[in-house]
Amino acid sequence: MPVKLFSDVTSATSRATQIFPILIAAAANRRTLTYGVLADMLGFGGAGVFATQLGHIMHWCADNDLPPLTVLVVNAKTGLPGAGLWRIENLHADREKVFGYSWYQLVPPTIEELNEADKARKNAKKRG
Repeated sequence: MPVKLFSDVTSATSRATQIFPILIAAAANRRTLTYGVLADMLGFGGAGVFATQLGHIMHWCADNDLPPLTVLVVNAKTGLPGAGLWRIENLHADREKVFGYSWYQLVPPTIEELNEADKARKNAKKRG
């Protein structure tokens, strides 16, 4: 059976499952990653837009009362996460929570779990 590559998968949720272990490794090493570095790690041609992929992870973390792992991905110029991927007033505190959490104790989220978290957010927006 041939090896499957993430580059052959176009789903944002599949890419989110690829990003999750990268982020927990960054957390274990108390590092942030720029969008450009993350793009290079994923084999993308440029920094691009990660809002959908990171949004899946952010919602899954929120639904499971976990620190917001997505605060570790930042803009190279500003040093800040993308709009909507963090709470402005709590960035440093949230980042410290992410750094201090035992991420390797968790079973990583599945594609289905990430999709459920995203759908729940979309449904909540429609109702709200």
